[in-house]
Amino acid sequence: MRHSLLAAALATALGTAALPAAAQSSKDQEIAELKAQLAALAAKVEELETRSDAQSDINVATQESLDKMATSNPVVDTKGGIKITSADKKFEASIGGRVHFDTYAFDRDQASTTGTTEFRRARLTLQGKAYGWDYKVENDFGAGGGLEGFRDVYIAKSALGGKFTIGHFKPYRAMEELTSSNEILMMERPFATATGLFTNRQFQQGVGYLRAGSNYTAGFSAFNLRSASGTRNEGAGYAGRVTFAPINTVDSTLHFGGWISSENLNQGSADFSAVANYAGRRGPSQTIATVTGASGDTIDVYALEAAGSFGPVFFQGEYANATFGQPTGPDQDLTTWYVQGSWHLNGGHKPYKAGTGVFGSAPVAGKGLWELTARYDSIENKDLNREVSSWILGMNYYVNPNLRFMFNYTQGDNEVTGDETGQYALRTQFAW
Repeated sequence: MRHSLLAAALATALGTAALPAAAQSSKDQEIAELKAQLAALAAKVEELETRSDAQSDINVATQESLDKMATSNPVVDTKGGIKITSADKKFEASIGGRVHFDTYAFDRDQASTTGTTEFRRARLTLQGKAYGWDYKVENDFGAGGGLEGFRDVYIAKSALGGKFTIGHFKPYRAMEELTSSNEILMMERPFATATGLFTNRQFQQGVGYLRAGSNYTAGFSAFNLRSASGTRNEGAGYAGRVTFAPINTVDSTLHFGGWISSENLNQGSADFSAVANYAGRRGPSQTIATVTGASGDTIDVYALEAAGSFGPVFFQGEYANATFGQPTGPDQDLTTWYVQGSWHLNGGHKPYKAGTGVFGSAPVAGKGLWELTARYDSIENKDLNREVSSWILGMNYYVNPNLRFMFNYTQGDNEVTGDETGQYALRTQFAW
């Protein structure tokens, strides 16, 4: 019995002594495992740092490649057309164009007229920059091939606070003449332009200078009295125009201006006439005055203009007085004037182009834009008792920034013959 008790006591003592040794062994094992985990984590961190450095090198290389591409590849912009700019910004080229397809029908009176259709304009335009010089080459295939189709064909350079232009372009005269055909209010311009007073003399060969600010322009041009396709002659002319807009805000503009023009037919010039198509294009016409080329006489014009755009309402008018020299007898004096306006039915507003002193078309909203238009136009030669006039009512529908439909009804009045022919005209216009 004693031996049993002794054995039990000895076993208990030995067991009690073994417990701390076992606990110590377990802690050592946990520490070893933690050390192993820390070592593995450190290796993982080192691996991630290595990858991050490698990715950074890749990112730097990628950015360097992108920067190189940005400075070595041309930039292509397709907003509203096609424009390409070289990486060094020294060269630009853009392609544009316009198609104006017209349909005419007449309410006949005395004159003989024929309803028809035609491409009023079908132009392609290339323009851009090269080494600081601007250039533009534009051909109207609706006017014919070769030189007959030349419109703006020039080079230009900014200098002395303005821009010099050399080549074939519009002289600085007549507000509505200088307004783009894509943005004119009616299908045809009034008599105080190349549509009447300066018949067939819209683009001339010469040199011009135009300076403009936020609310003014001042332009002068000197030119030969021939278009690109016209007969060579020694005739010469000059024209100048100044404008000022005392009010010019985002939604309100008031514009005033004046211009002069003088043309000396000189040797070998063709006869120049003021001819009014008083019932629209392709309708009857009336010659108001003529200067013969053989006489070497002059055509001198001075004019005033006013216009304004206030919210949806727009108005514009010009008054011009012209003197047509005559080889025998007194010179003949002409007066021509027009008043035109529009009202945007669903909130449009014509913006002012301060750089050229004209108004553009209103920006088109998502649902399109409707514009009601009207004009009264008159031209008179009191010395020969010749006068014609016309009323025009119209509607413009702007489908989007590129597409416009135009409708005009023109009521002509020729007091020379008594003819009162009317015209219905529709235009489909696409420009880019």
